[in-house]
Parts: sequence; structure tokens; C-alpha cells
Amino acid sequence: MKVAFYAPMKPPDHHRPSGDRRMARLLIEALGEAGFSPEIVSRLRIYDGKGDSAVQTALFAEAEGEVARVVAALCDDPPALWFTYHCYYKAPDLLGPVVAQTLGIPYVVAEASRARKRLSGPWADFATASERAVDAARTVFAMTEFDRFALDRDAAAGQRVVLLNPFVRVPDVDAAHGGGLRLLTVAMMRAGAKLTSYERLAAALGRLEGDWSLTVVGDGSSRGEVWALFAAHGSRVRFCGEVTDEAALRAYYEGADVFVWPGVDEAYGMVYLEAQAHGVPVIAEKHPGPSAVIGDGSRQVDAGDPAAFAEAILAAAADPDAPMRARRYVENHHSIEAAAALLRAELERLL
Repeated sequence: MKVAFYAPMKPPDHHRPSGDRRMARLLIEALGEAGFSPEIVSRLRIYDGKGDSAVQTALFAEAEGEVARVVAALCDDPPALWFTYHCYYKAPDLLGPVVAQTLGIPYVVAEASRARKRLSGPWADFATASERAVDAARTVFAMTEFDRFALDRDAAAGQRVVLLNPFVRVPDVDAAHGGGLRLLTVAMMRAGAKLTSYERLAAALGRLEGDWSLTVVGDGSSRGEVWALFAAHGSRVRFCGEVTDEAALRAYYEGADVFVWPGVDEAYGMVYLEAQAHGVPVIAEKHPGPSAVIGDGSRQVDAGDPAAFAEAILAAAADPDAPMRARRYVENHHSIEAAAALLRAELERLL
């Protein structure tokens, strides 16, 4: 059965890597394993990160034209349902509800969020559109318990809210261990929460004793500020820039002992799942998003406590069972196989 797939914030084949793009790609894989045939039906990006009413107005107009195009393309051979990934006040789905209603097919959303406080202010129009889109969904897949609370509370009549844990494909691991404590982080370099996480990581490493090194995979507009934060550590810190090749990224995970990333304001953080799936224990701060995907073998510490962060790194490195426990956690709770089984059951219920 054909499924129309759409990701308003960033299409799955966008050139810039991110956790959002990774999750979209994995959802397409999981839908395929669930017995469906997902097809990207639009690559129109609907995103306003600054709360600019002019940007929103222009995107509303562009979406109207895209709706007409998509309906015309699908009407002769309509899909069984429409599946949207990620809908929230900065990136509402302006296509799916209208197209699904026109074609008479079920509309489904994964990783939706409710933000009623945004119904006034600079994102008011987009927030209203996002609420309407979520209201139109027959099934909403919440990807954290944190999001599920508001989705359950504000669910539309007859709407089904289902928890779908974020997931990855667990690889065969061929770890290459060398001397010293090898740390890894994979994160974009941009202002805001990402830069704050880099600041806290640098502070923690300032408290870390012994023979250690850090590999940083990522790039962005705040590159200069990030480099400056770690300059005092000299050659211990190696910056690899943006890595888009999955085999190359896998090699970085396999060569690490501990994955370190505070995770300020992360929705959940695909990098945490990727690391643990490779048998790399994770150290993060206690935030709702990371808490949804960090399990046994890994550790979380209070936010803004560099000494505790450094201690947690050493404790994870000294635990010989931590890699196995981290990997087993992902196998048991966040595997693509489990996600495919849940998607199959819930979507067949609609059809």
C-alpha cells in the first residue's frame, strides 16, 4: 500500500544532515519494513525560526499552490494514507490535512507537539495551523512521554495518541580500541542551545584528568566560538567538520569509548541512540528530551554541573559492562524492528 510521506521542516533527502532528517529517513525505512510503500510527495519546506509574519504569509501562499499540485499528482492513484513527520508551531503541516481530506484518506502525524501558549505572539498564525493539523490527524505518534502528555490532554474527539519511541537500526559493531580515553560528540555548531551545550562540555573537560581526547563531528555558523571554547585543550580536541557519509560517521562511533553531549533543549537527540547502538555509553545532562532515549549503561547529571559531568565520564569509562548495556538498551527499546511492528499494527487499524 502506497503511503504519502511529508516532512514540513526538512525533507528526508535534504543536503544538510540533522537529527530531524535522520528520523525522517528512518521512518521511511520502518514504513517499508512494515509492508507499506512510502513516497515523498512534497519537498516544500515550511519553517519559520524567527517568528516573522511576512515569512509565514509567503509560506501560506506557497503551500496553497503546492496543495493543488500534490492533489493533481495523486488523484488518479491515491495513496492509502498521508503520513507527516514533525508538525509544530515553527513548522506546521500546511499540506497534509487538506490533501488527505480532498482524497478521502486518513491523515497521520508522527512527532507532533502542542504549544497553546504560541497561539498568541510572533508565531500565532503558524501555531494555529499546527494545532489544526494535529486536530485533523486520526492517529498521532508521540515520540516522547513529554510530548505525549499535551497530546493526550488536547486530543481531538476520536483521535488515537500512540507512543512511538525514537529508533535506529542497530548495527553490527566492530569497535577499534586504542590508547587513552576517546570521547566523541556529534552536534551542529549554531547559536542558542547548541552553543550552550558546547560551553558546558568545554567546562566539564576542564575538570577531566588523565589521558583523554575528544573528536568533534559537526559544523555550523558558530564554528569560531566553538573552536575558541576548546582552544585551551590544544591537540586533545580534534574537529572533523560536517560528516555526511554514514560509513565515515559509523567509524567515529566505533572508535569512541564515551559519547559526551549535554543536550540542552534537545527534542530527544538521535545521536544518543546512534552512540548507544554502537555500544558507546552516553553522558548527558538531565533534560526531558535526552531522558527519553538514554538508558542503562549511560549516565545523566544535573544541568550545569561540570564536575559531575567529568566524574560521570570517568565512571562510564571504568565500567566494563557499560558498552554492552548501552547497546542492549537500544535493542530492547529503540530498534527499527519494534517501530515497524508498531506502525504496521496502528496503520492497519486505520485501513
